[in-house]
Amino acid sequence: MMWFFAILIVLAMGGVAMLAAGKGTPMAEAEHDRPGVLPPEDRPVGPNDLRTVRFSLAFRGYRMSEVDALLDRLAAEREGRADREARGGDPAE
Repeated sequence: MMWFFAILIVLAMGGVAMLAAGKGTPMAEAEHDRPGVLPPEDRPVGPNDLRTVRFSLAFRGYRMSEVDALLDRLAAEREGRADREARGGDPAE
């Protein structure tokens, strides 16, 4: 009698596993958890880019590497603009 219940439990667990897996069909592709709304790399960062930028959420906030990369890029662009202004060039170049 104990073997009967053991087999019944194993079959029930197998049935639940098949239902959870989608009855034998492959699972749908998971959605990407990263929003991908970062400024384009092919041009300087503009004010609208800064207003629309979104960082991915990590366990305790934002992904530090993305924030650091954007801040480094903004600093480099600002330095380049300051150098052009110091040489007397057009700051919008």
